[in-house]
Amino acid sequence: MQVLITGGTGYIGSHVAVELLRAGNDVVLFDNFSTSTSQVAAAIRSIAGRETPLIVGDVRDPGALDAAFKTYAFDAVLHLAGVKAVGESVAFPLVYYDNNVCGTVRLLECMAAHDVKTLVFSSSATVYGAPEMMPIGEDSPPRPTNPYGRSKLIVENMLKDLHRADGRWRISILRYFNPLGGHASGQLGEAHSGVSSNLMPHIGQVALGQRPHLAIFGDDYPTPDGTCIRDYIHVVDLAKGHLQALAFLAAGPKLAIHNLGTGVGYSVREVVRAFEVTSGHPIPCKVVGRRPGDVAECYADPSRAWEELGWKAEFGLEQMCQDAWHFLCKTQGRLLNP
Repeated sequence: MQVLITGGTGYIGSHVAVELLRAGNDVVLFDNFSTSTSQVAAAIRSIAGRETPLIVGDVRDPGALDAAFKTYAFDAVLHLAGVKAVGESVAFPLVYYDNNVCGTVRLLECMAAHDVKTLVFSSSATVYGAPEMMPIGEDSPPRPTNPYGRSKLIVENMLKDLHRADGRWRISILRYFNPLGGHASGQLGEAHSGVSSNLMPHIGQVALGQRPHLAIFGDDYPTPDGTCIRDYIHVVDLAKGHLQALAFLAAGPKLAIHNLGTGVGYSVREVVRAFEVTSGHPIPCKVVGRRPGDVAECYADPSRAWEELGWKAEFGLEQMCQDAWHFLCKTQGRLLNP
C-alpha cells in the first residue's frame, strides 16, 4: 500500500512508519516539525533500509495537503498529527481545537476530494475521562475531563457522522493508552524539539543529570501509593497495532474503535523504580501540585483488539524502560548503563 502518515516524524508516527516499511508498504511522511526534526526521517530510512519521502507541511494547510495527494496515489492515511499535552490543553484550549479538530477537517476534505477513504485515526484513552470501573472497555461512556480529550472525542464523533453519511469510508479509531520505550536500535525514541509533558523524557533527563529531580504531580490520588496509574504500552507494540488496523479495514467499509493498551496499570512511582533498576541511576522526586485535567487511574481492556484485530501487546514495563534508556544514552553520546 501507499500510505500517508501525518505526524510521521513524531514519536509514535516514526515507529509506525518503520513497521509499515518493514511490512513492505510505501510510506510518505507529512509533518510540520512542531515536536520533531528532519533527523527522525533519516533514522526511519536507516532502520528500514528504504527511501521515504518527507513533506514538510501542516494539516491545517489545504494547499500542502492537496499537493501531497496530487503527487502520490495514496491508498490510506494514518492521521497522527496533533497536539497532546493535557495540562497545556487546559491552558490553551483553542490551540488544541484548532490543531486537532480543524486540522482533521481539512485532511478529511482533501481525502474526500481525492477519493481516498481509508483512515486510521490516532485517538486517546483521555476520551474516557475518569471511568467508574476498570479496566476500560470501548463501550465505556466517554467523559473527557480536559480540552485535549474533548478535541479527540469531537473528531471521533465527526468520523462517525462521516461514515453514516457515506458508508464507503473505512475508518479505524485507535484509542492509545500511554506509549513508552523506543526502537531496539536506539535510533528512535521519545524526543521532542519542544517541551515534553510526558513522564519518560523527564525521568530520563533526571537520570542523565539534566534535571535535579522528577516532578510528581500529586501523591494524594485514591491509588495504592497516591500517584496516578496509567496503562503504559511499548511504542513498538502500539505501532504494530496500526498494521493490524489497516488489515482489518481491507475486508470492507466499516467504522471500528479499538483500545491499544496492555490491560495493566502502573503508578508513576512504579515506573520510576523500574527505570532506576534499568539505568542504575537514582531518580530523585519532588511532589508538586496536581495537574489540571489529570485522572487518578486509567488502564485498558484490550480484549476487543485481540478478538477483532489479532493484536496484543508483547512487551512489559522492563523492556519499555530498557529501550527508552538505550535511546537516551545513544542520543546523548553515552554508553548504555554508564
